[in-house]
Amino acid sequence: MRFFFRRRYSVNIFELLLIAVGLSMDAFAVAVCAGLTMNRATIKKMLIVGLYFGVFQAAMPLIGYLLATRLADKITAFDHWFAFALLMVIGGRMIIGSFEEDVADSIEASLRPAKMLPLALATSIDALAVGVSFAFLKVSIIPAVLWIGVTTLILSMAGVKLGNIFGTCFKSKAELAGGIILVLMGFKILIEHLIS
Repeated sequence: MRFFFRRRYSVNIFELLLIAVGLSMDAFAVAVCAGLTMNRATIKKMLIVGLYFGVFQAAMPLIGYLLATRLADKITAFDHWFAFALLMVIGGRMIIGSFEEDVADSIEASLRPAKMLPLALATSIDALAVGVSFAFLKVSIIPAVLWIGVTTLILSMAGVKLGNIFGTCFKSKAELAGGIILVLMGFKILIEHLIS
């Protein structure tokens, strides 16, 4: 099964999964921090955290896609450069952020909407920009957002459990890996266009 960007652009399920994993790394990192402060990471707590992050991570690229579809036909000559630039910025920010001290380290594990909604929004902003690039490249958005949402849900649940068990060592590595994946996907899109 393949998802088509345009006649020249395609991405298989494995590549889409890499994008989804890259986008979910911020949520995973925050979920690890939440798990650190929990006395016990129950399935219910893991599912609540996963649903917050998964729903927002799926909704943001869909919103970005819908906002950008009206503009996509007007700038098709530049779409690959725009997608490349977006992924470079997003991935670069994640890579840089992986070496910086994050305020998320001090987050208390409260599952109230007042705490979880801002976290879910903050960790999904990058996905909004990726949704815009999906529109310019004419990706099939429904399968893409489903993959992103489900991947984020699963990784966030795992992040809570890992944070609860193992501690802080995963946070910066997860964010670094996510940034590298998005940068590599940006280069792939650009190279596919330039050599076609």
